[in-house]
Amino acid sequence: MVWSSFIRSPIQNMNKIRFLLPKITAKNGINPTQVCHSGSMVITASRWQWHKTKDTIHFYLMVAGIPITLLITYANVFVGPATLTKTPEGYEPKYWEYFRHPISRWMARNFFDNPQKDYEKNLAAIYEETQLMKVRALEQKVWNLQKERQDYKYNYFLPYDTFGLRQFRELVKRQVDGME
Repeated sequence: MVWSSFIRSPIQNMNKIRFLLPKITAKNGINPTQVCHSGSMVITASRWQWHKTKDTIHFYLMVAGIPITLLITYANVFVGPATLTKTPEGYEPKYWEYFRHPISRWMARNFFDNPQKDYEKNLAAIYEETQLMKVRALEQKVWNLQKERQDYKYNYFLPYDTFGLRQFRELVKRQVDGME
């Protein structure tokens, strides 16, 4: 409980019987006017953030929600779902033609990849990972055999790029061929 609440109740009671007390006038003879009825002000948190959030939500509903609703209604009423028909001989349907709803077909055609392409990408990734596993297994086998036979350690070998060496050999070969 707040200390000011102890004082509030006698002041509120005083306001009820104020008409019985003589009027107090200021030094200049003007009666002071009462600004508020109860003589107290309730302090509350600001609701500005809530109103701003609500306004933003309503704005984006109007900007995006209504056109999307109209588009979906148009697609359902005027275009409608796809129906099965016989395909001509030699015609292979596109992957988006298998979807029933027109919006699903449009999204599949414009935004999503071909499922066959995704499948082949996954197969390629699996193949590369399998090859990498084989190389790592071979390296482990080499490491174990070198340790078992007390051979030279393979990690002392520093690999280098042979591109420059191959170019140098070709240059020497061309010069030798040019001299003959």
